[in-house]
Amino acid sequence: MSQLDPKELAELLSPGLLASSSCATFAKGARLFSTGEKPSFMFFVASGEVVLERAGLQGANVILQRTRRGFVSEASLQSARYHCDGRAVVLSQITRIPIKSIRVALDSDPAFSGRWIGMLNREVKRLRLQCERLSLNKVQERLAHLLETEGQEGRYFLGSGVKSLAGELGVTHEALYRCLADMEKKALLLRDRGYLSLVQSAV
Repeated sequence: MSQLDPKELAELLSPGLLASSSCATFAKGARLFSTGEKPSFMFFVASGEVVLERAGLQGANVILQRTRRGFVSEASLQSARYHCDGRAVVLSQITRIPIKSIRVALDSDPAFSGRWIGMLNREVKRLRLQCERLSLNKVQERLAHLLETEGQEGRYFLGSGVKSLAGELGVTHEALYRCLADMEKKALLLRDRGYLSLVQSAV
């Protein structure tokens, strides 16, 4: 997820793009788009949580991207059809920007093009961290890596719950519950008011 806040969104977009954008509230479970649809909007999550997912070979949905703040489905800018579903997993406030308008701005506004490329570069760095995290074998290692790289001084907002976090870490929620309980027992982790905090290095 591109880690932008609404103020940064206003700084990224041109006045014309801001004028053509609209804000909407998506209820828990609501779809932003479905597989096979022609992309019409770029979506910016101002608050809440959105996942991109597709049906796996064994029936369970596979999560491709999870965003609590920032753009989702950036690749749709160059795609004829969506290759996954976009779904809000909690009540979410989302800005919709017409894809046609973004394409025109990229072709005609060099300053905006530069800002857009910078945003994508930051997203690439985040995805590299995610790939490194998923290469770790132990649940505790993955959790500690997430808290240290995406938390604020080791403090990470849990958002929509442990099951959602398990999906982000690529583990079962049962395994994550066991890990959390073990780390709390060993005084390596604190859970307080929706936040997870590292007490000391857990790896």
